[in-house]
Amino acid sequence: MSQPERGSRVPREQGDVGGYRPGYEIAAERILEYIVRERLEPGDRLPTEKDLAEAVQMSRTIVREAVKILSALGRVSVQKGRGIYISEPEGALWEKSFSSFLPADLRQVDEMFEFRRTIETATARLASQRANPAQVKALREAAQQSADAAESDDLDAFVHADETFHKAIAAAAGNVFLAETVVSVQRLQRQVSVIGLAGVAGGSLRVAAEQHLAISAAIAAGDESRAVECICEHIDTTLQQFQREIRHRLFPTDGSTS
Repeated sequence: MSQPERGSRVPREQGDVGGYRPGYEIAAERILEYIVRERLEPGDRLPTEKDLAEAVQMSRTIVREAVKILSALGRVSVQKGRGIYISEPEGALWEKSFSSFLPADLRQVDEMFEFRRTIETATARLASQRANPAQVKALREAAQQSADAAESDDLDAFVHADETFHKAIAAAAGNVFLAETVVSVQRLQRQVSVIGLAGVAGGSLRVAAEQHLAISAAIAAGDESRAVECICEHIDTTLQQFQREIRHRLFPTDGSTS
């Protein structure tokens, strides 16, 4: 049974907020599934807007909104007068994972966070060894900005501060390859937030901000083991929150918990 275009409103477990999936989120998810199903590659042209709407069983208006979202996320490229194309990834390393990543697929989200945990454990460890005073200052400022955003419940400001914070750790690690990898993983996580979670918070902003402050303090103190412990706890907590929210959005009548 296909889902309603404009979204679906269904019962949620006690304590959950909302039960609505916007039409653009559903359409974006279906377009990505279509790309994978048809084995399309970066640079390939997608069907016309009309044909794409028929393929994903959504209206052209909703598909147009979804394409705008996917374009902003870098998954597709809309070329005036030519059509819609699958975007070329920024770097060969990401060609397969970037072009086939499904942000509402729990298995792929798990794999993305597993990879993120591995990479950011390395950046936190190196940052504890190498961070200079200016980098420590930037890290502390980003952590505080996330705390301020969490206090005011400003999701947009928090997301910006969160990305700045993790980039600051990578910069302090002093390894350009790790830094670029962190940026690429952030791009994938942003897709999970926008499509898988429809732009809502995946969990408590205050908990995440407190973890940012703990990580920055450990790196500033040069405490390598503590920095690694804190970054692992932070990423594992984020994964659990994302899993729970995505599962509730996709399977709102499922009484299981994680």
